[in-house]
Amino acid sequence: MATSLSFVDALGSSYSPTGFNAFVMVNNNNLDAGNVVVNDAPAVVTPVALTIGAITLTAAAFSVAYTVTPLPAGARCFFYVSQQRSAGVSFEADLRLLQVSSAAAASPVNAYAAYVARFGVPVVGNRIFIRLKCYASGFLSAAAGGSAVVV
Repeated sequence: MATSLSFVDALGSSYSPTGFNAFVMVNNNNLDAGNVVVNDAPAVVTPVALTIGAITLTAAAFSVAYTVTPLPAGARCFFYVSQQRSAGVSFEADLRLLQVSSAAAASPVNAYAAYVARFGVPVVGNRIFIRLKCYASGFLSAAAGGSAVVV
């Protein structure tokens, strides 16, 4: 399985992970999704890419619409967010996994309660960065990203 995977690093060079690295990647994703650890290499799956739609971000609501909706059977949406930043910040590299949707969930992701529990109530005028990835069988799609200022 590992030899059929290919990634691009920060400098633009392509590489294939070792078998151990592929094993850890797939099982970390499975555990995050609430699935069991696998010992045998799964078939390589390319999850459907998501596109971010409307972002609703206020001091009392936080939801993100996405397409494809609903997700395919067995697929989940991994929702990553940043802490609150100044509205003038235009790039954020420190995003944390906030929540994972149920299988075949429909848009939008409602993240207000989870965000408040982890980072506090969104403050008007601050920016929050968002990334969505689709999970399927231990693999994640490319990230769909965006940001919004709390209104």
